[in-house]
Amino acid sequence: MTRLAPGVIISGTGSYAPSRIVTNDEISAQLDTTDEWIRSRTGIKERRIAGDDESTSFMGAEAAKSAMDSAGVSASDIDLIIVATLSPDMLFPSTASLIQTQLGLRKITSFDLSAACSGFIYALEVVSNMMRSDAYQHALIIGSEKISSILDWEDRSTCVLFGDGAGAVVLSKTDDTSAGIIDSYTGNDGAKPELLCLPGGGSACPPTIDSLAQRKHFLKMNGREIFRIAVRWMEQSAVIMLERHGLKPEDISLIIPHQANLRIIHALARSIKIPKEKLFVNVERYGNTSAASIPIALHEARQKGCIQSGDYVLLVAFGAGLTWGSTLIKWH
Repeated sequence: MTRLAPGVIISGTGSYAPSRIVTNDEISAQLDTTDEWIRSRTGIKERRIAGDDESTSFMGAEAAKSAMDSAGVSASDIDLIIVATLSPDMLFPSTASLIQTQLGLRKITSFDLSAACSGFIYALEVVSNMMRSDAYQHALIIGSEKISSILDWEDRSTCVLFGDGAGAVVLSKTDDTSAGIIDSYTGNDGAKPELLCLPGGGSACPPTIDSLAQRKHFLKMNGREIFRIAVRWMEQSAVIMLERHGLKPEDISLIIPHQANLRIIHALARSIKIPKEKLFVNVERYGNTSAASIPIALHEARQKGCIQSGDYVLLVAFGAGLTWGSTLIKWH
């Protein structure tokens, strides 16, 4: 079995969720929708919405502190930070650089990674390969999102789907090569960016009176088409990873999919013939938190004892770009 990053383990996990819980009933009081309509189509019952003082960098730093405590490492041990996000505090400087300061870390390599909901998978691949060098011993990967800041709260087709939060992991180099990050697979098809995007705010569509009037600075999504493509590419990502390493679905102890929509998750389970009991799902309480969804779910799975030493854990994601990916881990 070929390993891309031998001796790199997830030594700690952490998460942060805003205290404000917004239920479907609360949204239904403002929009023409119902709790039953939302739950039947998405599986979502509630989501967390960040306050004015809870920026993407703040939530990411809190999740990172939790992960560092879990790993038993201090600020002086961290050599690298990558933040996966589609809702940075600002276009520049990077959210990673802001978190670096908030955590009181040394002047280390820090940068953001933009792969939308697949961002955490992309970051695992990047960091695992970077840690093959002698330069890094402990790295922070953070997925943090304040998606409520880019939602059109008059659009029921999108605003009911998303939530805010952050998850983080510490990756550490180890002499034990029998477990850890085994492999990652990622891909991208940029032919149809309009299917899921934020049209305004970049150099192609800077803020103007017209762009604001046309509500181009809010998230836009073609839900029907995204559903169809997401199922296909998440299935392919999972199958490719299993085939690469000679594994069967029954060899996997736990699958943690991107928490976008319960129907997508169940369709994935059917397509790769894996029982629902092997899926970790928390979308009903958080909604889609984009790059934060997998690390939040991973932390909760560890807290609930769903992952044991020697378990094969498969992470699978799909997002805007259109991006997709999977990561195979043998838990240490």
